[in-house]
Amino acid sequence: MSSCAARQILAIEDDPILGPHLKTSLEHRGFHVTLADDGPTGLALASEATYDLILLDVMLPELSGMELLTRLREQRRTPVLMMSALGNEAHRIQGFDSGADDYLPKPFSIEELQVRIAAILRRVAYERSVPAAPNQDAVRFDDQRSDLQYEGRWVGLTATEYRLMKVLHDAAGEVLSKPFLYQQALRRGYSQHDRSLDMHISNIRRKLAREEVATLRLESVWGKGYVLELQAS
Repeated sequence: MSSCAARQILAIEDDPILGPHLKTSLEHRGFHVTLADDGPTGLALASEATYDLILLDVMLPELSGMELLTRLREQRRTPVLMMSALGNEAHRIQGFDSGADDYLPKPFSIEELQVRIAAILRRVAYERSVPAAPNQDAVRFDDQRSDLQYEGRWVGLTATEYRLMKVLHDAAGEVLSKPFLYQQALRRGYSQHDRSLDMHISNIRRKLAREEVATLRLESVWGKGYVLELQAS
């Protein structure tokens, strides 16, 4: 994978078998991997050096992965993929609330890990390459209120709808799959017969239309997912 030859990954994992395995496997795929086997060492490396991605185990000695991530987010926005045997919904939600970009339950294959890594790196590269959209000053995301304001008017989003809009807005112009949106915004696994996401999208569209939000257009992409397009007003 020559395109990832310069990618710097910090793996914070205390398992004496999994840690070296991650390092060896990912380096064979073209990444450069630094390995830390405890929380304080991992936090120091993450704070002092620049990495494209951090792989973070939840259960670490001396400093837990959740606490490490909370401290790291006070100073850096480096993408973080959390890894944990504690893969239930409560732990996934805690991870996302702490600032994780993705959450991968153990055990997992190196192939799945590589796909998750590639998705995060693509999203980051896209965000850095897209110029600021025109006339977006009228739109404001308020994390405290979990709502969107347009030209001084609140749209009236629910907390879930707000998370969904944030995820879509952060990847504006990029089609996001339903499984990805379920995990990142609805914070649960995707089921083919679950229509919750479609319901939330429909509600968001109705509220955007009601408040005449002209600069945001939420589109369906058949067989793929949804995309948020930023429009000039």
